[in-house]
Amino acid sequence: MYRLTASYAHSDDPAALVAHYRDVHAKLGAKLPNVRSFSWGVCETPDGSKPAHALVAVLDWDTKEAALAALDSPAGKEAVADLQNFAQAGVDLEFQEVRKEV
Repeated sequence: MYRLTASYAHSDDPAALVAHYRDVHAKLGAKLPNVRSFSWGVCETPDGSKPAHALVAVLDWDTKEAALAALDSPAGKEAVADLQNFAQAGVDLEFQEVRKEV
């Protein structure tokens, strides 16, 4: 499995970041070709302190080639272009070859 993790920086307007992600960006992510799993959540910490990121999304494909093809597709290009509409504080995109231990 090949994974994309998107970690979003804290915005000046956290409610607007979450609303845009929920109402617009997540719907774009769900349209990516051959995505096997897509989940996201607002970050919290056990002690209530400010977490390193505001929101994290995780998307899985069968292979690296499938992930890269999805991002290069019209749906992928639309999702990437949408980042400018809500992620002005920044987003870290990281890929991983997933290895399950359990």
